[in-house]
Order: sequence, then structure tokens, then C-alpha cells
Amino acid sequence: MTKFTVIGGNASQDLAKKVAKRLKATYIRTELRTFPDGENKITFSSKPKKSKIVVVQSVYPPVDSNLIQCLSIISKAKQFSSNVIAVIPYMGYARQDKEFLPGEVVTMQVIAKLFKAIGATKIIVVDIHSTTGLKYFKISTKNVSAVNELVKYFKKLKLRKPLVVSPDSGGKKRAKNFAKLLKSDYIALKKQRNRKTGKVKIVSLNHKNVVGKDLILVDDMVSTGDSIIKATEFLKKQKCNKIFVACTHALLINNAEKKIKKAGVSKIVSTNSIPGSTSVVDVSNIVANAIM
Repeated sequence: MTKFTVIGGNASQDLAKKVAKRLKATYIRTELRTFPDGENKITFSSKPKKSKIVVVQSVYPPVDSNLIQCLSIISKAKQFSSNVIAVIPYMGYARQDKEFLPGEVVTMQVIAKLFKAIGATKIIVVDIHSTTGLKYFKISTKNVSAVNELVKYFKKLKLRKPLVVSPDSGGKKRAKNFAKLLKSDYIALKKQRNRKTGKVKIVSLNHKNVVGKDLILVDDMVSTGDSIIKATEFLKKQKCNKIFVACTHALLINNAEKKIKKAGVSKIVSTNSIPGSTSVVDVSNIVANAIM
């Protein structure tokens, strides 16, 4: 078995430790010091051995700061190993994978160039928002899914006639996969978002098949929660039973967790790709398997 050294960035220390344990690898933590002007200084707690190095660092808010830290750690790790695998459980900027409106910068293309320039040999992500963004990377990439791990969690709950719901047609494939693993049915709501204002509305017709059922709203990520709130409000009118949210990445910006629960969601279940109060599903196993 190849010997690994796992280095945990400040954004993913707990997950990095779990990955190291699964790989039976040496774990090195990073110490972060932030100066008054916002600059960060990173120090390795010990010197890495000459082996395959795995850097674990999610790029969630503050996105730019966590991204620079990630790139800096990889750059330093390259001094000790020619093989540095970057595990980015949550890849920020993945929504900016194409030029939606004239003049927009395709930021994922920029990020792909940065990771190649600093010497990352492989990128592993978990449920990236759009796999289109991975096409910009000129190095090996792997996108692993946390859906199976999330389903395992929901199988332990005593749900009443569970029905999987995608909050929009774009997530239909994800909901279908989730439902197949859960051995239940699924539906997809039709959503409209104004690209300029960002406002969302549900335009689906009434769904009679949700009456009296426990619903699981499935998405890859929950940011402000606007889509989930709109979907919840719509579904509550259809006289469903309880509503749960299952997502890989819970960003939960601007008090989103409180707003989502206020709208009528009983529980939000997410993974530890982003640490937080809802991150009850561990992805260290699927990450470790992707590394080996």
C-alpha cells in the first residue's frame, strides 16, 4: 500500500483527520494566522515525508481566502513530493463554468489554470455543481458522489411513504438516483430564476401524489436557501407530511438554516464537506476510496 501524508487546510481539519485515519496516513495540520489587513500566513505543524501528499481543503466562504490557502498549501507540499493530490470537497466557483451573459469571466477556467500552475497532480471533488467545470482542468480529476452516504442516513429515519423531490428540473437526475437507492418514487418541480435579479418561483402544477407523504428535497448544495424555501412553501400547500432537506454542501448563507426551518422544513441533512450544525453525514470514506 502506498504511503500517504495528509495535510489539512484550516477549512477542513476535521475531515482531513478522518481521511488520514482511513488511509492509515501521517496527518499534518496547518496553522493559520490572519493579519489585521486580512492576509493569511500558513505554517505546517511538521515536515512532510517524501510520499504521496494529500491536501484537503474545501473552498467555501470566505471563498477567495480558502482558495488562496488551498493553493498555498499545495505549492508548499510540492517542495516535499512530486505527487500532490488536492481534495476539494466543496469546490467554490463551480457555478461559474460558462459565459451565461456576454462579458462574464468563466472563473472555473481561471481556477483550473491555477491548480495546474502550482503543481497539483490530481483534483478530487465531491458532488461538484457542474462537471462542465472539470473539463477546464489539464490534470486528472475525479468527482465522487455523496448521494449513497446521504441515502444511508435517511434509511435510518422512520419516514412515512417517502417521496424524493428535486426543487428544479436541473436536479432531476440526482433525485432519480437518490430515489432509486432509497427505493422510493421521485418528482421534479419546475423552477424559474431571473438571471438578473436572482428571484425564484415555482411554476409546476399541483402534485396530488405528495399528499400525506414525507418529502426529501434533494440538491447538491444549499446556499441562501431561496429555492428550498420556495419549494417548501409550494409543497406545503399540496398537503404533504414532513419535509426534509438532503444536500451534499450546506453553505447556509445569511441565516438560511433558520429561514428554511421557518418555512416548514423539519430537518436539514448535509455532509461534512462543509463543517456545520447540519453536517451529520461523513464523506471521508468515499474521499479515501477515491485517493487509493
